[in-house]
Amino acid sequence: MYLNHFGLREFPFGITPDTSFIYSADAHQEALNTLLIGLDTGEGFIKITGEVGTGKTLLCRRFLASLNDDQVVVAYLPNPMLEPRILLIAIAEELGLKLQGFDYQFHLLKEFNEHLMNVAAQGKKVVICIDEAQSMPLESLEALRLLSNLETEKRKLLQVVMFGQPELDDKLSNPAVRQLRQRIVFHYRMPGLKHREAAHYLAHRLRVAGHRDGDVFPPASARLLFRWSRGTPRLVNILAHKAMLLAYGEGKTRVSKAHVSLAGRDTEGLAAPRWWQRW
Repeated sequence: MYLNHFGLREFPFGITPDTSFIYSADAHQEALNTLLIGLDTGEGFIKITGEVGTGKTLLCRRFLASLNDDQVVVAYLPNPMLEPRILLIAIAEELGLKLQGFDYQFHLLKEFNEHLMNVAAQGKKVVICIDEAQSMPLESLEALRLLSNLETEKRKLLQVVMFGQPELDDKLSNPAVRQLRQRIVFHYRMPGLKHREAAHYLAHRLRVAGHRDGDVFPPASARLLFRWSRGTPRLVNILAHKAMLLAYGEGKTRVSKAHVSLAGRDTEGLAAPRWWQRW
């Protein structure tokens, strides 16, 4: 497509989470700090929520990459829409423990406890990271709470980190999981990019992708793109990619406001900024 035209090695605005393109926006860094502080305490659940496209999965990957394998054992579940027994088995397999032969939850928890005690004896922490946690059934959330009961006299044997959309908060407001809700010690709600961060975000991703200066989007175009996307990183990427395609089609090396507007109107679910609709 437009790689050679803009002097790029790779596409700068893909929607697949890629840690090589991480832009440390204020919110992203604050969320990561919350995770690391929560992990350091060794207590309770940690919850990160945010609207679709705000970078939760990318944050999760950055968090996992920051952990020391010699100190932390991680179970990562990207799709946790599982009934309780299958959830426990999936977590166990992530931790290297085979539990398929056990028929009752009591036996599952007993084997879990022995395994976690062995890991603790090695001086390691166990962290369960659950992405898309809003999809978990209430019964599975309760099973997760029961699993978090496993402890020594001094500390918990595992910690649980949940990443989810705002629907996770709605689910946790259910009285059936009120005990779990009380165990959430640290939480953070991820907003989108701030207005002043939009141009830096665009330039950063362009430079990572190989552009010499990262100046494909003039300030006015970057501001308009922010308004169309309302600061949601995934939408910023979609609009930026489409706008660059339009500029490439006209043989131009910089994206105009007209390109951004056309990209916005071509993207399903977006409404033009109010002031733009008057024109």
